[in-house]
Amino acid sequence: MRVTEKGQVTIPKPIRDKLGIGPGSEVAFVERGDNVVVLEARSNPASDTAPKTFEEWADSVAGTLDLGGMTTDEYMEWLRGPRDDLDSH
Repeated sequence: MRVTEKGQVTIPKPIRDKLGIGPGSEVAFVERGDNVVVLEARSNPASDTAPKTFEEWADSVAGTLDLGGMTTDEYMEWLRGPRDDLDSH
């Protein structure tokens, strides 16, 4: 597919059908190395397909965060910045 001058792309119909993407759907694109993938598509966040509990939501997003090899502690430090209140010894 080709990107328009406005940065728009057309998602092929077989993919839209498979993912349930229709008019008004929201989609998220995520970088995975040199690729971009559709992460999520929902036509209406309050619809019957939306997770009903935190556990359902957590299951739906499990494995979608790529930390680039960082440990959880390294990621949290990168996210928050270094802690000035801790002794560096």
